[in-house]
Amino acid sequence: MTPEEEKAHHAETSQPAGDRPEWVPENAGTAFATWVVEGVNRAGTFGAPSAPPRRRQLTIDDYAAGIQARDTTILARAITLIESNAAAHQDLAQQLLARVLPETGRSMRVGITGIPGAGKSTIIEALGCALCEEGHRVAVLAVDPSSTVTGGSILGDKVRMEKLSRQPGAFIRPSPSGGSLGGVARKSREAILLCEAAGYDIVIVETVGVGQNEVTVRSMVDCFLLLSIAGAGDEVQGIKKGVMELADIIVVNKADGDNRLRALGARAELERVLHYLKPATEGWTTPALTASARTGEGVTEFWDKVREFFDVCRKGGMLEERRREQAIAWMHALIREALQAEFYQNAAVRAAVAEIEQAVAAGVKPSLAAAKELLAAAKPPPPAAV
Repeated sequence: MTPEEEKAHHAETSQPAGDRPEWVPENAGTAFATWVVEGVNRAGTFGAPSAPPRRRQLTIDDYAAGIQARDTTILARAITLIESNAAAHQDLAQQLLARVLPETGRSMRVGITGIPGAGKSTIIEALGCALCEEGHRVAVLAVDPSSTVTGGSILGDKVRMEKLSRQPGAFIRPSPSGGSLGGVARKSREAILLCEAAGYDIVIVETVGVGQNEVTVRSMVDCFLLLSIAGAGDEVQGIKKGVMELADIIVVNKADGDNRLRALGARAELERVLHYLKPATEGWTTPALTASARTGEGVTEFWDKVREFFDVCRKGGMLEERRREQAIAWMHALIREALQAEFYQNAAVRAAVAEIEQAVAAGVKPSLAAAKELLAAAKPPPPAAV
């Protein structure tokens, strides 16, 4: 028997029962392991697949006890609860916040913002790992941009912070921005309170890449840190009114390798700019620093500045005053949000808004006149004369 005949005989005797797909080459032998075989008849009686079990609904006591026990699963579900727009969930969330409120307010609230690509997630991971090794419990509330087309969000910051997510003292919660100004989730403030109640002594809020006027995160943190990179603009760009004049600390990231000299030059330029700007916090001079999230150089130094900032603010009473002002501002923001929701749910407004929108789009009616017309429609009718 020739070698070709032996190969063909081996292929015929080693083939399983079944037919070979049409795309398999002729004389392929055993190189292709794909075969079409008859299905297997299982013995016995099998019913229809049962529905997957549903998670048990948690009560207020369950949420409060879980947060007090530092259960990260319960904490994550509690944050999901406060982010929900359902009326029943909102009522439950407010009850939960009222329950845990006495356990809040003991953390260092730090906001980190910067342009896209400045290395916010990378530097937070390097900083968070160092703080966890010191014994701190660190919560990171990372806000990811939502798509303006589909409304979806990747929520990729937890993937970026792989090392930090493995730290037992760390909690990372990505949330979609939902179109909120400054890339801060609408319920980020309540999420901070829940993390504080769960025993996290450092809460870091990371925003999406921002522009000059998107500074909502400033209204919910104690220390506002701006992350910059070399080549982000000249002195004129720096002294424009915007995010830079609200920063308590500015860090030029990626100060390593060939970029180190450019980063040092950017830091010197920022120091000249800060000389002309009023400090964001009374009694504190905003510093400009350099750091490298990749090598870790400068990360400890800028966190020392954060600690120094909190020491100065606590001694001067600025920290308590800032939190009181933020709480009042947040109340008014919620009032505006509730009034807007109530306005668009008004029956008269819902009946007239489509026609008025068409008139504005066609250029027949000015936008201001249309807005006043809808506002007038939402007003209750005057009381009847007696």
